Amino acid sequence: MSTEQSIEKLRELRERSLAPDDQRAIERQHDAGKLTARERIELLLDKGSFQEMDPFVQHRATGFGIEDKRPFGDAAVTGWGTVDGRNVFIFAEDFTRFGGSLGEAVADKICKVIDLAMDTGTPIIGLKDSGGARIQEGVVALNGYGRIFERNVQASGVIPQISVIMGPCAGGAVYSPALTDFVYQVEGSSHLFITGPDVIKTVTGEEVTMDDLGGAHAHSSKSGVTHFVAEDDREALDEVRYLLSFLPQNNMEVPPFFTTMDASDRMDEALTTIIPDSPNQPYDVIDVIESIVDDGEFYEVHEHWAGNIVVGFSRLDGYAIGIVANQPAVLAGTLDIAASTKAARFVRFCDAFNIPLITLVDVPGFLPGVDQEHDGIIRHGAKLLYAFSEATVPRITVIMRKAYGGAFLVMNSRAIRADVVFAWPTAEIAVMGAQGAVNVIHRRALATADDPETARAELVAEYEEKFNNPYIAAENGLVDDVIEPRETRPRLIRALDMLRDKRETLPAKKHGNIPL
Repeated sequence: MSTEQSIEKLRELRERSLAPDDQRAIERQHDAGKLTARERIELLLDKGSFQEMDPFVQHRATGFGIEDKRPFGDAAVTGWGTVDGRNVFIFAEDFTRFGGSLGEAVADKICKVIDLAMDTGTPIIGLKDSGGARIQEGVVALNGYGRIFERNVQASGVIPQISVIMGPCAGGAVYSPALTDFVYQVEGSSHLFITGPDVIKTVTGEEVTMDDLGGAHAHSSKSGVTHFVAEDDREALDEVRYLLSFLPQNNMEVPPFFTTMDASDRMDEALTTIIPDSPNQPYDVIDVIESIVDDGEFYEVHEHWAGNIVVGFSRLDGYAIGIVANQPAVLAGTLDIAASTKAARFVRFCDAFNIPLITLVDVPGFLPGVDQEHDGIIRHGAKLLYAFSEATVPRITVIMRKAYGGAFLVMNSRAIRADVVFAWPTAEIAVMGAQGAVNVIHRRALATADDPETARAELVAEYEEKFNNPYIAAENGLVDDVIEPRETRPRLIRALDMLRDKRETLPAKKHGNIPL
C-alpha cells in the first residue's frame, strides 16, 4: 500500500471513529436534556485543544449479540486538552454507545488517561453517564471498575480529581466519584445510587422515585455525596472550569495567581456593625466572607449540606485560599456530625494541594443531643480536629464572636498549631457561655439568694465583663492580636504574605489513623 493510500485509509478510519453510530440514540440524548460525550468535551475544554486517545479501540467481547457491533472508541471518549491554557486529562462516558456501559476496553482507556495524569501531574476529569458494568462482559467488566478505583486512590492527594455526574451512575460505578475530590451533579438528568428503586422495593418494600433516591437534591442536601449542583450540562461544565481556576495542577505546585483590582489595604466599615449586639442573634457569615475577599468572590463547596458550617474557595490579594467558617444563621453555628465531616474533608483537600486556610470562628459548641452522641459526634468531631492538626499549609484564624469549649479548640485554635490567630473585640473565648458558667460557679449562692434572677443577671454581667472577651486569651498568647473588624482583610493579607514560604514537616510515619 502506498503512502497516499495509507493516509487515505487513516482519514477514512478517523471519519468512521467520529461518525455517530445511531443518530436516534443521539436524538434521545438531546431529548433528555443531555449533551453527547463529544459535545461535553468541546464545551469544557479550550476551543480546539482536545487531543483524543485510543479512538480506534474496540471491545473484544464475544457472544450475547454484541460481537458484530464493535464501534471505534467503544463507549468512552478519552484524551487531554486545556482549560484556560492549563492541561487536563478527561474521559467522557458515551451513553449513545452500549448505554455508556463499562467493559474491559473502556476500563483500559480510562486507566490509561488516569495513569498519564499521574505521570504528568495533571488534573483528571470524569464525565459520568453510564448504565454501569457491561453485563455481556461479566466479571471482566467488574474487574475494570476495580482497576479504576485503585487508580483513584493512588491519585488522591496527588492530582485534583473531579467527577461530573451527567446521567445514570449506579452500582459499583458510584465508588469512583466517591473517591474523587469533587462531585458535580446535573439537576433532573443525573442519578447516583448503589441500588435502584426497584431493588429497594423488592428488598425492603419502600417505594421511592429515582430523583428522591439518587437525584442531585438528595445527594447535595442529605447524603453530602455531591458538592455542586448544576441546572444543565453547560452550567456544570462552566463551573468545573471555574473550580479549576482555584486549584494547582498537582500537589507539588501552588494554585494559579490572578491579579486583582481590589486594594490589599481596603477596609470595610460594614464589618464594624455586622455582629449583632445580642449574643443569640444570628447573622450570615457569607456577608463577612464577601466583605473580606477579593471582589466579594466566593465559590462555596457543599452549599446545600451541613449549612451550619461554610467551606469554599476564594482569593486574597490574588492568591487562592480555602475558607472554613461557622454559620450562625444555621443551628447557631454549632458543630454537628455532618458539619465536622464536611469541614474536615475540605481542610484535608486544601492541605494536600497547598491552599492556605482561613478559619472564621463563631461557634457556641457541639450540637447537644442523644442522637448526636449515639451517632458518634465524638468520633466525627475528632475528624475536624485531626484535619486541622495535621495540616501544614498556612493557617490563620479570626475569632469573630463565640468560641466556647472544645469546639473553640477544634476550629483551628493556637493549641493545635494555627500560625496566626486574630480576634475581634466582640470575641467571647471561654469554656462556656456566661449563663452556663454562672450556673455552675455560683450554684450555691443562687440557691440561697433572696432574688435569684436579679443575682444571676448581676453575676452574668460581671462574668461577661471579666471573662467573655478576647483579652484574657491575648494576655496568654492564645490570640496574637485583637483587631478591628474593618481591618480584617489587610491583616489577613499581610499574615498570608509572611507565611508564603512556610515550611513544616510531620513526624515520619506511613500514615496516621484518622478516626473514620
